[in-house]
Amino acid sequence: MATEGDVLFTGFPGFIGARLLPRLLSLQPGTRFRCLVQERFLGTARDSIAAIEAAHPEARGRLDTVVGDITQPDLGLDAASARELQHGLAAAWHLAAVYDLAVAPAVAERINVEGTRHVLAFLAGAPRLGRLHYVSTCYVSGRTRGVFRETDLERGQAFRNHYEETKYRAEVEVVRAGLPTTIYRPAIVVGDSRTGETGKFDGPYFTLAAMERLPSPGLFLRIGSGRAPANMVPVDFVVEAMARLASIEGSRGQTYQLVDPAPLSVYEVGKLMAHALGKRFAYVPTPLAVARTLFSPGPVQRYFGMPVQTLDYFAEQSQYDTTNASRDLGPLGVRCPPLPEYMDRLVAFYRQKRGQVRKEAMV
Repeated sequence: MATEGDVLFTGFPGFIGARLLPRLLSLQPGTRFRCLVQERFLGTARDSIAAIEAAHPEARGRLDTVVGDITQPDLGLDAASARELQHGLAAAWHLAAVYDLAVAPAVAERINVEGTRHVLAFLAGAPRLGRLHYVSTCYVSGRTRGVFRETDLERGQAFRNHYEETKYRAEVEVVRAGLPTTIYRPAIVVGDSRTGETGKFDGPYFTLAAMERLPSPGLFLRIGSGRAPANMVPVDFVVEAMARLASIEGSRGQTYQLVDPAPLSVYEVGKLMAHALGKRFAYVPTPLAVARTLFSPGPVQRYFGMPVQTLDYFAEQSQYDTTNASRDLGPLGVRCPPLPEYMDRLVAFYRQKRGQVRKEAMV
């Protein structure tokens, strides 16, 4: 479905946003994207736009920046600028959020929850708005056991950290706002399956950092049973899935869980990582509570490069239904590649770029 008019885009020049925009520009030739950017990231955003235009000539003249901030009412715009932007909007993409398992409560609340409320209030004043595309996360499931469906949201679940809880509360705000919306819930997003490239070494990359620190042959913790699914998806799959789904009329009002439909277990992923690093470990069964105690001291976390909050994802996790995603992506030929097909590329990029790629969120 082509979108004629202006499209508000938050979360640029983030890793996913900078890759999603060129694909959307290609699929929706009648659009102009207005990227809301904090002033301190303006130089980076302009460099990213120049790179996109150089690689994709069809994007020229269809990308610009609007200096603003989702944590402010009216997105930090003066009244005249806010009205001008609102009245030209045909659609919006809201990606901006803080993606950090160890995020402080106040920061997560301000960006993920209050920021989303400000975006929703702003869009409520856009008379031509046809669609909000909202990027959430599968981990709105929190600690739910068993299958978490695409139609699930409020199930009384508890959460592992402030990131999960505030992304859940933000999605609740999106649903309750009543705007025409499509919601995308990626699993853990890792690097490109073709090149290994990523913008941030966090999540599963913390395990790589810890493994690098240990001697081989050696010992590595197997937290809990090791059977919990480790659901990772490459950024190129996430980008293509969102761009293609956004371009069909039938996606309006749908929620899509963009996950690996056949995820490996945490134990299996650990063995893949070790093999790609050229390491051999014996895996020592360790209860989660014991692992948390061992990793809680700050010096231990810094030495291994692994925040203690990461350990919760080695234990029991939800399984994710993909009824909507499979139904609508199948005819488009979009599939999530199996992790063993591209793990070597992820690790090769990590080894080449460690120390050059950030671990922290852009906040």
